[in-house]
Amino acid sequence: MDRRAFLGALASSILASPLVVEAQPAQGIRRIGVVEAADKPLSEARKEGLRRLGWIEGQNIVVEQLRWGDRSAAAFQKLAQEIVRLKVEVVIASSNTHITAAKAATTTIPIVMVYAADPVGQRFVASLARPGGNITGLAWDAGPEIRAKLIELVAECRPGLSRLSGLVDPNYPGYRLSWAHVETSARARGITIRTVEVRDAGELAGAFDAAAKDRPQVIIVGDGPFLWTLKDRIEALAARHHLPTAYPYRDGPEAGGLLSYGVNIPAAWHRAAVYVDKILKGAKPGDLPIEQPINTSWSSTSRPPRRSV
Repeated sequence: MDRRAFLGALASSILASPLVVEAQPAQGIRRIGVVEAADKPLSEARKEGLRRLGWIEGQNIVVEQLRWGDRSAAAFQKLAQEIVRLKVEVVIASSNTHITAAKAATTTIPIVMVYAADPVGQRFVASLARPGGNITGLAWDAGPEIRAKLIELVAECRPGLSRLSGLVDPNYPGYRLSWAHVETSARARGITIRTVEVRDAGELAGAFDAAAKDRPQVIIVGDGPFLWTLKDRIEALAARHHLPTAYPYRDGPEAGGLLSYGVNIPAAWHRAAVYVDKILKGAKPGDLPIEQPINTSWSSTSRPPRRSV
């Protein structure tokens, strides 16, 4: 080989090398999709859950999460369809609206629920023990009737309790059933309760003002991930009105609320990552039992409960 041919071959090999190096990592990257409102705190919880299991976003896993300003069911149906078109291997769907949209978009791609309300009754799965089909994951909590326990704890912490106001998300599918237990429990104790709906973040301040008009002794915050994302703003409004708050998830007191009786929402995302990990490693979603809390956590910024819960 003469000098000119040798230099030409060397240059060709140097130019070609980066292309080979860039192509290799992509071969081991897995792809999942997320159908939910794309709230940053929840996204961080998802990343942490995957990271604990060795799945690093941008390195060995790609997460497709499209952002939509519209929180309607129709918008999430379109989002789910777009996610499925990206040919993901697993879809994570957070609450019932998102699960319904994902279920309509695919019957073959595995779907992992993060906090489903009544997944059997909603026909997402055949049973908790053996879901069947392409859906598995976690239920929201042990059942809507535990909301009565929240009212009991509030009454213990506020002797002479007679007036409550509640903030609820009407877009959360499971809210009516759980809120019915809140109202029934309150009225059984002779407590008057007023309910105010919050459909989007822009309505929160006005809704809180409306809830405060009746001079309630405590504000009860309703179920669902949307109100969870507003907990810091809710606490700022509560401080302005000098009102204590009670939540169905433990993060409420951590933000400044009086107490909670319910689930740990970031922990639910961590557990959902376990399902994703198992499915990516070959497990069938229909064979993975639904996780449902059998004991709900109690937390308070006021005092410990009088008895174990």
